[in-house]
Amino acid sequence: MNSPNQSSRATILLTPSQRNFLWIALAALFVIRVLLMIQVPFTDTTEARYAEIARKMVETNDWITPQIDYGVPFWGKPPLHTWVSAAGMKLFGVNEFGGRFFIFVTGLFILRWLYYWAREFKGKDYALLSTTILASTALYFVSMANVMTDLVMIAGTTLSMIAFWRALHGTQKTTSAGYLFFVGLAIGLLAKGPVAFVLTAIPIGSWVLIHNRWRDTWLRLPWISGTILMLALSIPWYLLAELKTPGFLQYFIVGEHLERFLQSGWQGDLYGSGHAEARGTIWLYWLEMLLPWTFLFLVPLRRARSVVEGFKNDTPRWSSYLLCWALSPMIFFTMATNIIPTYVITGIPASCLLLVDVWVHAASGRREPTPAAVRTFKASASIGILIFATAYLTYTFVPSIAPKRTQKTLVEQKIRNEGFVSAQLYYFSKKNYSIEFYTNGNAIRLESTDDLEALLMDDNRDFVSIDDRKFKTLDPALQNAYFQHGKFGKSLLISEKPNRGKIPPSSR
Repeated sequence: MNSPNQSSRATILLTPSQRNFLWIALAALFVIRVLLMIQVPFTDTTEARYAEIARKMVETNDWITPQIDYGVPFWGKPPLHTWVSAAGMKLFGVNEFGGRFFIFVTGLFILRWLYYWAREFKGKDYALLSTTILASTALYFVSMANVMTDLVMIAGTTLSMIAFWRALHGTQKTTSAGYLFFVGLAIGLLAKGPVAFVLTAIPIGSWVLIHNRWRDTWLRLPWISGTILMLALSIPWYLLAELKTPGFLQYFIVGEHLERFLQSGWQGDLYGSGHAEARGTIWLYWLEMLLPWTFLFLVPLRRARSVVEGFKNDTPRWSSYLLCWALSPMIFFTMATNIIPTYVITGIPASCLLLVDVWVHAASGRREPTPAAVRTFKASASIGILIFATAYLTYTFVPSIAPKRTQKTLVEQKIRNEGFVSAQLYYFSKKNYSIEFYTNGNAIRLESTDDLEALLMDDNRDFVSIDDRKFKTLDPALQNAYFQHGKFGKSLLISEKPNRGKIPPSSR
């Protein structure tokens, strides 16, 4: 039975077989995701970088300042996502499963929150369908167990959005919901920074403005005590970080939150390079990250009038709340040029619920989905599962054709081929985080071919990871002094030949 708070229009009624299909689909998605989080190595540059930062946190036992290198602070993001990954490594070991475990748990909590929220206001079938859609979207499935900031951040924004709705709609949990709204803001501030606060304020402010809910918003949330709670949970770390590494606040607040988005190809990034994109590209990213469900937004538009009427007659203004929430990251980043696809993630949960709303509104109040709708949704879910299952099988059984943006297999090959214990692994490239992670920080970076020559002057048999194209440009005599153990993606693993003699200076 629907609760009194549920809209009579934007809900859905499934058959037992349809519910069983969705539960099986969810179970299959979770199994595949766990297998992938164990099987897939950390890949460069983003995930390997954050995994290496977490590994260093465990090794150095410094839980205040994340480190991009030993003794070098990482000012790019607050530490909540690093704490989450480092805690997993502390419990389960410094490996892929440990680094990703609590990220995955966070993803499950987000799905659980959304399911119970949707069930409370729209019924079990609506909740089951919308959360299955979310779990199978490209961006959420990948983010659900990737060592990055995104999923931890949307745990905060999603909690705040759900809590705000509950606070305004008079459930028995109104008081606790008000405080959970501020807890969600604190999570966002510790996971991503002030941008998480903005991406929560935009949809809520837009919805309140459209429906003139200013009075309810003021009266139903504990603004003073809630703000104190939010600051008490988040500000201490910011102060400790600035005291420990002065200059953090200037870089993080001004650089990362203003200059990054206002300057095309921003050059102030200490940890990478700017991503100069055309203004408005964020909308294309949104469509891409919603796959395989993107095109299902187009089908109901054949009955656009019914959809518009459904939005108008949706009495608790649920649909418009989802719309404001779903579109907020695109609105915020439309004029930004330094963006990446994951910036749309805060609106993805609402987008998936909104998709169900649009289809139900297009059906003019019909609660039972048509056979065509059932086939369409089953096909989309099945496509997503097939793609993710194929990725797992590829990484497991045909690793040679899997993406090679990782140095894990190269490091493993080096270990198998060590001539003696003192063999050192060097790498001849820009900073490589996967090779740092899989050698526990013991790999040494070479700056020039002079360094490569210098390795030949000692009695150690050293190993080197070098780009295949770079190796081919070396002097033939220098090439001949090294033995090739194999090619791993674009990199060669080479080691000094025994009894190689010295390379004369004339060969340089």
